[in-house]
Amino acid sequence: MNLSGNAVRYWLQKENIPAENMLVVGDDRALPFGALRLKEKGSDAGHNGLKHTQQILGTKNYARLRFGIGNDFPKGGQVDFVLGHFSEEDEMAMPEKLEVCGKIIVEFCLAGIQNAMNHYNKK
Repeated sequence: MNLSGNAVRYWLQKENIPAENMLVVGDDRALPFGALRLKEKGSDAGHNGLKHTQQILGTKNYARLRFGIGNDFPKGGQVDFVLGHFSEEDEMAMPEKLEVCGKIIVEFCLAGIQNAMNHYNKK
């Protein structure tokens, strides 16, 4: 995942898609579990996959949907937390959160980033 920019570049080139028409979906430990944030562009916020994507593409101008995973880990335990398993409570909530993610993605594709942000970022 830390080198995901390679795959992103490959598919953008193969399908002839401009970066500004792409939506990257990723985890975000700065958001509580299940919180969703859609942004038109922005920084990598310390996310290694986004950092590599920006480096490879040479731009921050692409949409991203961040899925909160929380940050309930001890000092030095970030890697184990991010690569570990969700709690039972989070597992139970996952289907509903993924359904909303799917709706955001569909709205992004059909109605555009501004409409999707206006509709879902207020919730």
